[in-house]
This record gives sequence, structure tokens and C-alpha cells, in this order.
Amino acid sequence: MLLVSSLSIQSQESNTVNLLIRADDIGSSHAANRACIDSYTNGIVRSVEVMVNCSWFPEAVKMLKEHPGYDVGVHLMLTSEWDYVKWRPLTQAPSLVDENGYFFPMVWPNDNYPPERSLRGANWKIEEIEQELRAQIELAIRHIPQVSHLSTHMGFSSMDPAVGELVDNLAREYNLHIDLQDHDMKRMPGWKREQSLEEKIDTFVENLKNLTPGNYLFVEHPAYDEPEMRATFHTGYDMVAQERDHVTRIFTSPKVLQAIEDKGIVLVGYDDFR
Repeated sequence: MLLVSSLSIQSQESNTVNLLIRADDIGSSHAANRACIDSYTNGIVRSVEVMVNCSWFPEAVKMLKEHPGYDVGVHLMLTSEWDYVKWRPLTQAPSLVDENGYFFPMVWPNDNYPPERSLRGANWKIEEIEQELRAQIELAIRHIPQVSHLSTHMGFSSMDPAVGELVDNLAREYNLHIDLQDHDMKRMPGWKREQSLEEKIDTFVENLKNLTPGNYLFVEHPAYDEPEMRATFHTGYDMVAQERDHVTRIFTSPKVLQAIEDKGIVLVGYDDFR
């Protein structure tokens, strides 16, 4: 039987391994919605990040209301990275969008996306970012009772100190401030992209066995390898469906579940760190 904390985090001095497995991007697709729920009901995930600007957000709301014990974070978003799946702001925010009214694909420019295709390279306005993030937070908490925290899609809060300060202030204002760094949170290592599914499972099991007492975070993106997800990609990343399907299989693997039970790992959510 898996150990699941629904109260406060046990002290590190008790030789307990507390593991926070976070599933990102519920709301982004039907395949992601189902996989995020399956990773909770049949697997090891205890926290999930919801993207409210996406077309499958209403289904995510329904699913999360049916699973009130599932800890939820608002995955604040200012980018739309996929080539054929595009997202827009909830508000009028001309400094945050491209010529078609979509969020820019990337936060920072890279070899495939020049500055004019990135949020960092745009003439963004902090007041428009604040207006948009408030709208996203308020839409989420209006529909999902168990929202406990905020996170940022593609890490946009680190693109400028003013943006990072804004996100932190909003988290405090809406009573969604949970800073895992205050709890000496360490990142749990995962697997290598080039490994087969079975190799990834074995690597993850070995990493679980090697955890020492303390608090650990692991973040990934469950989905299913289906036509919907095979049409989801961008320049430089075209194996999205297969890799995210592997995430789901790992999170629900009997080997992984058994390793967690054998070691007595406690599965926790952000809400346990309030």
C-alpha cells in the first residue's frame, strides 16, 4: 500500500523520503487530461498543473472536480510553443502576442526561434502581464476548489526580475504562495531521452531506491501516444507523443509502484507544504 500524506510533511529527522511527483499541462489536450488523471488514480502523481487558456480546460475542470483529493496548481502561461496547437491570452494584451494574436512560441530566443518569435524579445509590458496572470488565476480558482499554488509554464518568471517579483506577489495575494525551497526541496533525477521504455522504468526505479531521507520533486508531462499528440510538436522537438506516453507508463508502472512501497516513500503534494 502506497504511503500518501494528507496532513503535514513528516520531519526529515524521521528518516522519511517525501516525494512530490508533479504532472504538468492538464488542460492542454484530451490525451494529456486523461493521462494526468490516470497518473493520479493508477499511479504516483499527487500534484497537477492546469493551463486555463487551453481548449481542453473545461474537460480538465470536470475531471479535477471528480478527484477533489488531487492537488492543483495554476500553470501560468505566456507562450504557445506548438506549431499547430495555438493559445491566446484571456485579456487584451497586444505586447504579449504575435501578428496573429497568439502567444509567442518561446520565452527566450534560440537557434530555431529568433528574438522576434520570443516573449523575451518582444516589447512586453508588465501591466499587461499582470492583467493576464490575474485573469488566469481567477478563472482557475473560480472553477477548481483545490487549487493550492502557482507555477509558470516554460519558466517565464525567470525572464526578468520584475516578472518574477510579480508572480511571487500574486501568489501571496491569492494565498497560493508555496515556496518549495523553504523545505530544502531537491530534484529527483529521471531517465535519459534515448532510453527505451523498459530502460527508463528501470532507471527510475533505481533512482527511487537511491533516495535518502528528505524532500524531493520530480516534474514531467503525462500524455498518450495518439493522433492528437502526434500532431503536437515544434521545431527541435518532434517526439512529443512517444516521450509523454512513456511518462504516463512510468508513472503507472507496477515496478515503480512496488519500489515506492518497498522503500516506504511518502507521496505528497504542494498542499502538504503549507
